[in-house]
Amino acid sequence: MSKAKNHTTWESLPDTLTAQHISQFLGISRRRVYELFQKSVVYGGIPNFEIGASKRVDKLDFKQWTESMKKEKEQGKLKNSQI
Repeated sequence: MSKAKNHTTWESLPDTLTAQHISQFLGISRRRVYELFQKSVVYGGIPNFEIGASKRVDKLDFKQWTESMKKEKEQGKLKNSQI
């Protein structure tokens, strides 16, 4: 039996991602990934598209999403330090 490939770097991720890829990369459960798929992108959800019943994410969209989450966190820290 071959062991499944772990996706822990941007280079190791395929161009089209599944919940499993994102789960491994972020170190969160697949259930949480699916919860983020359900949320609107405006409210922090991961942008995704459907192929039949399966959800997929474009690697570039995922990278942009992670960058936006980092910026949002940093802006929150700046606001709190100004209070």
